[in-house]
Amino acid sequence: MSARRPNHTALHLPGLAVKGFRGIADLSIPRLGRVTLIAGKNGVGKTTLLDAVRIYAARASLSVLRNILQNREELRGTIDEDGDEVSVPDVKALFYGRGAASDSRISIGPCEKQRLSIGIVDDGIVDDGELSLIIKFQGEEREIPENFLFRISRSLYRRSLNDDSAHPSKIQCESLGPSLPSNSDIARFWDDVALTDDETQAVHALRLIYGDDVERVGVIGDESSRLFGRRAIVKFNGQESPVSLKSLGDGAVRLFGVALALAHSRGGFLVIDEAENGVHHSVQRDFWEMVMKTALKNNVQVLATTHSWDCVANFAQAATDLEEMEGMLIRLEGKGEHMHAVEYSEEELQIAASQGIEVR
Repeated sequence: MSARRPNHTALHLPGLAVKGFRGIADLSIPRLGRVTLIAGKNGVGKTTLLDAVRIYAARASLSVLRNILQNREELRGTIDEDGDEVSVPDVKALFYGRGAASDSRISIGPCEKQRLSIGIVDDGIVDDGELSLIIKFQGEEREIPENFLFRISRSLYRRSLNDDSAHPSKIQCESLGPSLPSNSDIARFWDDVALTDDETQAVHALRLIYGDDVERVGVIGDESSRLFGRRAIVKFNGQESPVSLKSLGDGAVRLFGVALALAHSRGGFLVIDEAENGVHHSVQRDFWEMVMKTALKNNVQVLATTHSWDCVANFAQAATDLEEMEGMLIRLEGKGEHMHAVEYSEEELQIAASQGIEVR
């Protein structure tokens, strides 16, 4: 193993332990880098690990818990206050084995004193056997009735909206992939970078594919438009009219979205699921160099997943070439109670890449 390289600014998660969350019974990763690439077979738990980081960063806010359950379509049927049958997020799906009981616990964090804990009770402030979540972090505790996640009760709706603003210790965290960023996400990110140095960085991301032919980029339109809403357009040298960003293909949208998200996540986290999606292998080494340099400049900690050997090899090359950076590769193996993480140093990565030894 190599000596640890300086990160200049301390990481929010120098390491990570996750217990009792979804398909992870007990997983410990002693060391994470400024940029960490997570590899492993399908179903091993890579996306679950990214979800754990999102929950930790948000201090288990309602919006993140709800989003994770809805995106995975982990739902159950119930009756709302009008007596109608509805599908709502299934709180028990957050817990290992899906059989959440009064002694079930989720634990996420870098060390014992900084871990976020989520427990479950069935005798809290909600009647009729509804569940409540108990969130504990750094000596503070709050109880969330299941209805807050569902928004079944209109009387609870306003209180649930206020939950996200009640945690000053939250860390900014953006999530991308595996699908492409939406127009609304790109527009939201763009509003943060327009007319700043980060705008230039976003243009540079497109030049990784199209070279200096890319002149300018902008976001046009109105959210109220029924047809397109706001959308990104690209002006090429020598062309009179700009073209839609999406007309340039998935790679252009992915590179531009990642560059904007790195600016928007300043001082926090960026998690990218299936980072290689849409990015041709010939561009991936430059892609990772952009991610690593920008992450260091903006004090962003990046965790990404991949299925691709090309992605691992190009990540290894970029991490080795950038002396000021610490890029880590973690391979997840096993499942459930038998899951463990294998760490690769940059030297080991470089040897594997040069000799074609697969570590994905």
